[in-house]
Amino acid sequence: MTQETSAHRPATAPDPDIRETEVDGIRTVLAAAPGPVTAGLFFRVGVADETLATAGVTHLVEHLALHRHGVSDLHYNGATAATYTLFHVTGTPEEVTTYLNGVCAALRDLPMERLETEREILRTEAAGRRVGPDHQLPLWRYGAQGYGLSSYDELGLWHLTAEDVRDWARTRFTRDNAVLWITADTVPDGLDLALPAGTPQPLPAPTSALPVTPAYLTGRSGGVVLDGIVRRSTAATLFTEVLSRALFTDLRQKGGYSYTAEAGYSPRDSDFATVTAFADALPKKHGAVVGGFVDALARLRAGTIEQSELDSARAKFLKQFDAPDAGASRLPSYALNLLTGHRNLTPDEHRAELAAVTLDDLREVARELHATALLQVPGRGADWAGFTEAPQWSTWTVTSAGSRHRSLEDDSVLLTVSREAVSLTTASGTIVVRYDACAAMLVHPDGGRHLTGLDGFQIRVEPTLYKDLTPNRLAVIDAGVPSSAVIPVPTRDPDRIPRPERHDGRPGGTARSKGARLARTVLVWLSGITTVVWGLIATVAMLMELEEPHPDPVTIILIWLLIVPPLALLIALRRGRDKRGG
Repeated sequence: MTQETSAHRPATAPDPDIRETEVDGIRTVLAAAPGPVTAGLFFRVGVADETLATAGVTHLVEHLALHRHGVSDLHYNGATAATYTLFHVTGTPEEVTTYLNGVCAALRDLPMERLETEREILRTEAAGRRVGPDHQLPLWRYGAQGYGLSSYDELGLWHLTAEDVRDWARTRFTRDNAVLWITADTVPDGLDLALPAGTPQPLPAPTSALPVTPAYLTGRSGGVVLDGIVRRSTAATLFTEVLSRALFTDLRQKGGYSYTAEAGYSPRDSDFATVTAFADALPKKHGAVVGGFVDALARLRAGTIEQSELDSARAKFLKQFDAPDAGASRLPSYALNLLTGHRNLTPDEHRAELAAVTLDDLREVARELHATALLQVPGRGADWAGFTEAPQWSTWTVTSAGSRHRSLEDDSVLLTVSREAVSLTTASGTIVVRYDACAAMLVHPDGGRHLTGLDGFQIRVEPTLYKDLTPNRLAVIDAGVPSSAVIPVPTRDPDRIPRPERHDGRPGGTARSKGARLARTVLVWLSGITTVVWGLIATVAMLMELEEPHPDPVTIILIWLLIVPPLALLIALRRGRDKRGG
């Protein structure tokens, strides 16, 4: 039964188009809109609240909570984001009531008989998911924790128990950690949203894996992408619109380098937002796009912005207040601000802030964006533009001695296992994963260990690839990594267990194996040339024989049989090369 009470209202006047109340102890906001009713139930829990070892637990709860709704014509769904989970629905008041009641009933008693099935569904979903061009930026900015987890696979799906999932739902999906919004002027009858009491969850504290900004990394060849962290403000939203138009004008309309050139603004927490900009390009236009991208941002940073650019952006945002159902359209963001503790503006306050933004304000936002920027460029550096390369190697140093294990593929690569860390030393630099800063370790039954540090650096420890890497040495790693970071994974197919490349019957990528590859390549070319030349000779000889008054079939057959040895050698060499991936 619906239990509605008046919510405590802030000292400032609330939005006149939005009414605040409570339903079963859940903060609720209402605003009427024509047509079907749309409702959303926010919970302040998301991917950034997990650890790498438990990643996916929130998504799993979301799927389990929706299972009992089954196949329906009703428009409903769920979504798991970095800092929130949303269950939303559109339909008649009765359908909305049935849906919300079902979600809350499922959260009180999750259908754990579906756990294994939902794990598989989520892994299948992940396998087919297309990632955006900015997919890797959170990893590089935040590391393998907090807001950086959106770049990673949901590793928790491999080992989370039923009790792990129940406990997560019991402590995070509570009435004190939720906000409900409904596009209606009254609460629908029959709502039963009883959820356990709990503690409002604070937003995750941001971490950093970037010692210096602005920074850059080299990424995929699809285009250029940049993100930066700015204070949440009306000026920042207007700046993002100006930046988006500047990129479109410079890179598409004037330069003809890009098809898509745009920027977006996304709140990260109660105080800061992420501005992301992207421009695609063909490989031959990469240099031009990077240059144009950097120039556009530099122009805005220098304050070279026309008043008309600001006025156009401002006019776009002012239009939102003219819609007849403006209050209802603001409900999701209003509810999310309540959930995260960010101040909600009344329409009059918002108009006043929009009117107050100046060109100097936009310049300051541009400078703030540049100062925190992380730029992903295709295939080349951005040092020339004042960006510092993001760390490619660890800054940690290992103080304790350990066992040293030479790579069976490359003599210059050394794996060291000590009591405090695993380190991988190459000719270019060293990567270190400390056990006390290990975000997750995948444990394969065949002995493989895959460690990821909180800073995002990874080391694959494979007994098949390193000399004398015995079970005793693996036991040192297992004893050092916290149990909360350990993820047992299923047995690998034998073909997926890595093996060192063998070129001459001996392990390693040494000069001997390189010489063997060279000799094989020469033989391939010689046998191929011999086959082609003899094929031409045989064809001419056969034609000459056929012109004789009485052609001899035996002679023709003998002529073609002479091509068999070089052809057989060529086939054998090519097959051997294919098996080694050459």
